[in-house]
Amino acid sequence: MAGYKIRDLEILTGIKAHTIRMWEKRYGLLTPQRTDTQIRTYSDKELLVLLNVSLLNKKGYKISRIADMSIEQIFATSKLMQDHAETDTAIEQFIVSVLQLDEQLFQLTFQELSHTKSLSLIFTEYIIPFLQRIGVMWLVGTINPAQEHFISNLIRQKIIAAIDLLPIPHPDQSKIILYLPEHEWHEISLLVYHYHLRSMGLNSIYLGQALPYEALLKTVAVLKPKAVISSWLTAMEPQGICNYFNQIQTDLAPITILAGGYQIDQLASLLPKNIKRIHTLSDLENI
Repeated sequence: MAGYKIRDLEILTGIKAHTIRMWEKRYGLLTPQRTDTQIRTYSDKELLVLLNVSLLNKKGYKISRIADMSIEQIFATSKLMQDHAETDTAIEQFIVSVLQLDEQLFQLTFQELSHTKSLSLIFTEYIIPFLQRIGVMWLVGTINPAQEHFISNLIRQKIIAAIDLLPIPHPDQSKIILYLPEHEWHEISLLVYHYHLRSMGLNSIYLGQALPYEALLKTVAVLKPKAVISSWLTAMEPQGICNYFNQIQTDLAPITILAGGYQIDQLASLLPKNIKRIHTLSDLENI
């Protein structure tokens, strides 16, 4: 069982800490444990209760009305609301779908978003904030590998399906290679880069996960791309990443090199100046 601090709940639910305390004190919605130093800690069940309370509150239910419900009624009423998903509760519904391994809820929420937004916008406005929130769950031990694989594969399937619907660019167009370095298997960001480039009509070529460096060099020699793009999420020794980019800058010059991901954000000041960082999808539009 996880032990969330109130700050964790604030990040995961989007509800301010002072509001959580007020709901707890005035309405008894949560009953946290306290450490020896009187710090509140909350369980997985209390997180799930608060997520469902947040969903109902966003749907117009007053907190006093919710407080009069039993836990079972809160869950049942929230479930009815989830069957009519709306964008203002999408992130909360994604989190609930992970906690309960509920594929139907994920699919329904994603479909509702896709009615009014492009995949690029869904990714930047919903999927990235969602993944940032569940990162807290990793830190406190809530999300296990099965849950991480469950949600990652659902997101991955959506992106690949969307890519399949796009026209294949003419082979004579300038090429852009996308790949993950040898240690890296987290491909969701790179797949979204691929989708975004293809949606602009650019000839992006996806080489996938954990590509050996020598294989990259051979592919570049054959395809002669205009740019090479990678994504770095998995932690590794900083000097190793810097050495990698110093080497690739030498081996691939004068090809444009772009890179995104958490590790790139952390080490930006140490990387060669001509390595272009990807902060948002709009950074890809300058290729």
